[in-house]
Amino acid sequence: MSVIAMQDHILIVDDDAETRSLLQAYLHKRGYRVTTTADGRGLRRALDSARPDLVVLDLMLPGADGLALCRDLRTRSSVPIIMLTARGEEADRIAGLETGADDYLSKPFNPRELVARIKSVLRRVRRSPANLEPEPVQSYRFAGWTLELAARKLTSPAGVAELLSRTEFRLLRVLLEHPDRVLTREQLIELMVSRDAGPFDRAIDVQVSRLRQRLREDAREPRIIKTRRGAGYVLAAQVEASMGRR
Repeated sequence: MSVIAMQDHILIVDDDAETRSLLQAYLHKRGYRVTTTADGRGLRRALDSARPDLVVLDLMLPGADGLALCRDLRTRSSVPIIMLTARGEEADRIAGLETGADDYLSKPFNPRELVARIKSVLRRVRRSPANLEPEPVQSYRFAGWTLELAARKLTSPAGVAELLSRTEFRLLRVLLEHPDRVLTREQLIELMVSRDAGPFDRAIDVQVSRLRQRLREDAREPRIIKTRRGAGYVLAAQVEASMGRR
């Protein structure tokens, strides 16, 4: 049993008592510290008392559902989230990932697969470059633009809403979280990537070009997202962050 696994604290949020009990016992045997709760109120209490290393969050919950809780959690924390649901429709999977979940698992599932997903997500988080942990914010203002995180809404200086793809949103958010810092292509991938990311999501140069078009940048002389040849990209505009509540 590894020392790292002994230190990992997993928070399970599921309204089914049997599921909570089974997962708690299974994860505990594999060296994880486990806290369980049945709803959003318990989730907030658990986060206030001891920050978990990862949250396993059921989509179908009483009161505020998993999507709403995930969206709220993302405004105040960067803790990794794996979404669970009894519904396997693609729309639900996409909704969970777009709301901020790091991975997605449909019920019924093999607990061994959940452990594999937990390990994968934690490895990915821990491989992120040092000192790049973002602070929880509600929105960013830059060069006259506003990006609202919970609503995933980008508004132009003229007040026009711009539709962003999931990948464009994640790329812009990463750049805004680290203004005036040159990020390599590899660092951008690490900070953006989710388990469903495909080859298109990894074509950083293409995504930067598309994002520049959304921001009405001059491709020859961009002012907001600049290229540092041989190094990567940097968000060169002044950024104002509106902080969220922890």
